[in-house]
Amino acid sequence: MSGYIVAIEEEPDTVDFQRTTIHYTVATNVFNRLVEMELGEDGNVKIMPSLAEKWEESKDGTTYTFYLRKDVKFSNGSPLTASDVLYSFKRMLTIPDTGNQDIVLIIKGAEKLAAGETDELEGFKLLDDHTFTITLEEPFEAFLACLSMPGGSIMDEESASKAGDQFGQDPAQTIGTGSFVLKEWTPGKGMVLTANKDCFAGAPQSEGLNLLFITEPEEIRARFESGELDILDLDDLGSSAEYFVHGDVYKDRMKEVPQIGISYIALNESKAPLDDVRVRQALQLALDRNILLDAVYSGRGETENGIFSHGLYGFNPNLPEIPYDVDKAKQLLKDAGHPNGFDLVFSVKSSSTQAEMTLAKEAVAMWAGVGIRAEIQNIDEEEFMTKRKSGDLACYTATWIADYNDPDNYITTFFGSKENTTGRSLCYPKEDVMRRVRAARAITDPEARIEEYQDLEKTIVQDDAAWIPLFSRMRLYVISNRLDGFVHAWNGSVKNVYSEMSIKSVP
Repeated sequence: MSGYIVAIEEEPDTVDFQRTTIHYTVATNVFNRLVEMELGEDGNVKIMPSLAEKWEESKDGTTYTFYLRKDVKFSNGSPLTASDVLYSFKRMLTIPDTGNQDIVLIIKGAEKLAAGETDELEGFKLLDDHTFTITLEEPFEAFLACLSMPGGSIMDEESASKAGDQFGQDPAQTIGTGSFVLKEWTPGKGMVLTANKDCFAGAPQSEGLNLLFITEPEEIRARFESGELDILDLDDLGSSAEYFVHGDVYKDRMKEVPQIGISYIALNESKAPLDDVRVRQALQLALDRNILLDAVYSGRGETENGIFSHGLYGFNPNLPEIPYDVDKAKQLLKDAGHPNGFDLVFSVKSSSTQAEMTLAKEAVAMWAGVGIRAEIQNIDEEEFMTKRKSGDLACYTATWIADYNDPDNYITTFFGSKENTTGRSLCYPKEDVMRRVRAARAITDPEARIEEYQDLEKTIVQDDAAWIPLFSRMRLYVISNRLDGFVHAWNGSVKNVYSEMSIKSVP
C-alpha cells in the first residue's frame, strides 16, 4: 500500500448519513451496512453479506433473522453488537432532519416510534449480541436492497450517543467500521481519511483518501493536468469535458462506465394545459431524444421509454419506443384546443451543469417547432427545491441515479403517493395507480412483482405521459498515471470503492 488517492468533493454541511441524502462519500468509506450491493463478475448486481454474514427470511416474507459477523470492531476498538444496529435504526426514526427514514419505516412499529408514540421499535428483537430479527408490517421484497443504502450505515451506540450533534461534524466523534477513518476536516479545503488497517473486510489498498473541496471546472481541470488529482469525473467539467473525450492525450486513461440512472423531464399535471394527456403526449413526441443525447453527451448512452433505466433490475427492453413525430404532436395540440401552441415555463437551477443547460435549450428549441413557447427560467437552488417540493414547478429536467438495484427505488419515489409525486412537482393525480404502486411492494413472487411494475410503468409513462423519459448514459472518468486498480461501483460511481484503488509505488 502507498500514498493517498486524491479526489474532489463538494463540501458537505454534515457527513451524518442519517441527516443527508446527498453527501455520502464518508458514509460509504468510513461505515458499513448489514449488506452491500456489488457488481458481480457476470455483470449482474447482487446483494452481498457485509456486517451481517448471513440472514434468513420467513416464508411469508415478513421476518428476517440476521447473524452479525463476530470479528467486527469500530475504529475506536468497540465490538459491533446487535444493539448497535437497533440504536442506528431507532436514531434514524427519531432524530430531526433525517432524510432516510424510508429505509426502515416498513419495520413493524416504526411509524409509531417516528411519531413519538412509543420509545420502542416493536419489530426489532435482540436474540443475543450477534443475532436479531426484524419483522416488517408487510412483505417488502426490496427490503434487503434498501438496507444497502448509505443511510443504512451502522454506528457505534456508545460513541454516537455521546457525540450527539457532533456526530458527522467532528471527525474524532464520527466512528465507523469501514475501510477508512475520518481523520481531518478542514473547512473550505477538504477532508483526510486514513486507512483502517484493522477493518474486518481487510485493509484498503491505499494509505488513505484525500478529498479536496473544489467545484469550479477550471480549477478541477488545472489540478488534474498538473498531477494533483488522481480521478477526474468528466461530469464536473462542463464543456471542458469534450477536450478529454475527443483529444488524444488522455484516451489511454479514459474509463467508460455505465451509470444506472435516468434523465427525464418532469411535467406538472396540476398546471394547465399540462393536465391534458394529449398535451403531455405532444411534448413527448416533439422531442428527438437521440439528438438530445448527441447534443448533451455526444451520444454516449441509451434512450429510455419508461421509468426503469437500462441496467436496473426490472428494466423492460420490450417497452414500445416513444417516437419523434412532429406531425402527430401538432395534431394532438390541435385536438386539445391549442392549435397555436401555448406558453410554458421550463425551470432550471442556477447551479445547473453545462449539460443540463444544453438539454434545456435544445428541448425548448424542439418544442418551438410545434408551437410550444417554452421560456427557460433560471432560479437559485434553494428556491428551485422549495418550489419543487411544494409542487409548484411546471416543468424541469433532472437525473435520478439508482440508490439500490430495484424498480421500487424509482417508481415509489416518484409515483408511490400523493406526497411523493407532489414533492417532485409531477402532481400525478391517479390514486388507483398509486395504490397499485404501493401494493406491488408486498408481492412476494419475484416474477409477478416485476410484471406488475412493468405494467404500471407503461400506464404511467406511455398511457398517461406523466413524464418524458430521456436517456441513461455512460459516465466517463480519466485517471492519473499513478492510480492503480481503477474500480467502479454497481451504479457507475467510484466513490464507494476507493478502498480497492491505490497509488503506484515509486521505485
